[in-house]
Amino acid sequence: MDDTLFDFRRTEEINFCQTLAKFGISAEKQAFERFRDINIGLWQEFERGETTKEQIKLMRFSKLFNELGIIADVPKVAYSYVENFKEICIPFDGADAFLKELLSLGKIYIVTNGNTDIQMRHLTDAGFLPFIEQTFISDEIGSAKPSKEFAEHLKTHIESFESGRAVWIGDSLTSDKACAEVAGVDFILFAPHSIPQGYKGLCASNFAEALQIIKRI
Repeated sequence: MDDTLFDFRRTEEINFCQTLAKFGISAEKQAFERFRDINIGLWQEFERGETTKEQIKLMRFSKLFNELGIIADVPKVAYSYVENFKEICIPFDGADAFLKELLSLGKIYIVTNGNTDIQMRHLTDAGFLPFIEQTFISDEIGSAKPSKEFAEHLKTHIESFESGRAVWIGDSLTSDKACAEVAGVDFILFAPHSIPQGYKGLCASNFAEALQIIKRI
């Protein structure tokens, strides 16, 4: 979902600025960039099973505020940030047309480590639910991408699943690509911002390119 169907980077920055402004904290560009780096690192720890979502919610702000010398009520800021995410829904241009075209080729499944209430709210607000056959959210499964347990859950809960007929599209090499490999399915890196240096696999920078690859393979 995030940075594949939805512009997560833009959503994240808007939410960060709105949340800090709510508490009277100056939100400079460099502060957001550092917050983003911290957040990415913590989510990678989560993917490795080294931390929890609840810890991430607090740690990303406590680390940032400690570095910048900001005095604030971290739990209140963290809670407000999560709640505000529900209100900001920014699909990439053409995402609905992309899903419509995908649906003509097969069934669409959502796989995400995001928070259930936020992800379902965004799918609803964007009007994407009619395109989706089923959603697989780590909170509900009890395991997260890229674990073997998550991949096995997909394979056993998608009716008539065949790895050779499945394609995984996602923005993350550490969670999406890794989990696609565990599941034994083709992977397309969706990279609307930039392609990681040295990446040699299938890659699309927009929806048109993704559709071309899918139809080819």
